[in-house]
Amino acid sequence: MADLHVDFAGIKSKNPFWLASGPPTNTGYQVQRAFEAGWGGAVWKTLGDPIINVTSRFAGLNYGGQRVAGFNNIELITDRPLEVNLREIRETKRKYPDHVIIASLMVEPQAEKWHEIVKRVEDVGVDGLELNFGCPHGMAERGMGSASGQVPELVEKQTYWAKEAAETQVIVKLTPNITDITATAYAATQGGADAVSMINTINSLMGVDLDTWNTIPNVAGKGTHGGYCGPAVKPIALSMVAECAGQPDMNLPISGIGGIENWRDAAEFMLMGASSVQVCTAAMHHGFRIVEDMIDGLNNYLDEKGLTSAMDLVGQTVSKYMKWGDLDLNHKVVAQINQEHCIHCNKCQIACEDTAHQCIEFFTDTEGQVALKVREEDCVGCNLCSIVCPAEGAITMIEQPTSAPMTWNERQRLLSTFGG
Repeated sequence: MADLHVDFAGIKSKNPFWLASGPPTNTGYQVQRAFEAGWGGAVWKTLGDPIINVTSRFAGLNYGGQRVAGFNNIELITDRPLEVNLREIRETKRKYPDHVIIASLMVEPQAEKWHEIVKRVEDVGVDGLELNFGCPHGMAERGMGSASGQVPELVEKQTYWAKEAAETQVIVKLTPNITDITATAYAATQGGADAVSMINTINSLMGVDLDTWNTIPNVAGKGTHGGYCGPAVKPIALSMVAECAGQPDMNLPISGIGGIENWRDAAEFMLMGASSVQVCTAAMHHGFRIVEDMIDGLNNYLDEKGLTSAMDLVGQTVSKYMKWGDLDLNHKVVAQINQEHCIHCNKCQIACEDTAHQCIEFFTDTEGQVALKVREEDCVGCNLCSIVCPAEGAITMIEQPTSAPMTWNERQRLLSTFGG
C-alpha cells in the first residue's frame, strides 16, 4: 500500500487528514477519540480569552434531498478557560505523541498578546500554531478574526509578532471574505509564515423562517451573520487554494479546508497544491469514523495511479490552472446523445432551447420513435445538456479535430503586431 505520510512545512503527519479547528476539536476527549479513529492530526479549537456563546448557533442547508449540503454557525472561539485547554493539550500529546496537534490562536492585534499566548501554548508541546485570521462573525466585531484577516498589513504584522516568539511552525489561516486571497497570503509570507491554511468560513445568513420571519438560526428572535461551510463551499475553497498555489514567488505549504467530505475531495485539494487537508463539517455530520473510508480510498487511489506516496499528488494540477486568456480558443467539443441510454425526459432539449444555443432537435428514428439529436455544427460545447441530463452515459462531450492552438493573449499580440 502507498505511504500516506505527509510533510507539511516540516510537520510530519501519518496521513494528510486533520480535523479543522471547530466544535470537533473543542476538548481533549474529542481529539483523543478522533486520533483513535485514525485522524493524522487536529487543529485545536481556537484559543484566546474565553467568550460566552449563544444558543441556538448552528443551521444546516438541505438541498435536493441531501442533508447539510451547507452549514452555518455563529459559534465563537473556545468558551473554556485557557488553563483547561492547555492541560488537555498536554495530556493528549503525551498519549498520542505520533499525532499532530496544532493550536489555533486568536488574540487582540498587540505584540505582547501574541508573544504571551504563543509561549504558553508551545510550553505544552504542540507541533505548530495556526493564527486564526478568518472568523467572520462575533470576534470580527472585536477587531479580531476576519477584521484582521482582511487587512494585509495586519496579517503581516501579527504573523511577525507570532514568529518573534514561536519555536514551532506558524500557519496563517486566511479568510475568504476578501477580494483577492493572494494579497493576504503574500502578507503572511512577508510576516514570516511557515505555511498558510484556507479557507475559513464565508460570511453568510442561512435563511429566514417564512412562518415566524425570524432569521435562521435565531437567538430570542434576533439573528446575525455567521460562517458558511460544508460541501457547498468546496469549489470556492479549491479555487482559492489554486490561486495561491500558482503564485511562483509565494511558495508556502498549504493546508486545504472547505467542504472536504471524502478521499476524492482530499485528493483534489492535494492535486491543487495542499499537502494536508482539514475537515470539520463532514465530521460533525457523520462522526469521526469517516476517516476510515478516507484513508482506504486514498490508499486505493494511489495504488491505482501507481504512486507510492501521498506527497506524489501534491501540486500535480497546479500548472494546468491558469488565467482565462491562456486557454485555447480553437479547442472544440460537441455533445452527442447515446440513444441506448437516453430516457427521453427532454431536459437537455428544454435547457438548450431556452437557455443555451438551440442545437438539440427532435427527429423520428428508423423505428418511428421520436428521439433527440444534436446539430453538431451549431453546438458550442457548453456542457449544459450533459449537466442537466439525469441518465448516466446518455450525453457525452466529444472532442473535435481543431486547428493549431490559439489563446486570446496570443491573438491580441498578433493583432497588435500586424495591426489587424
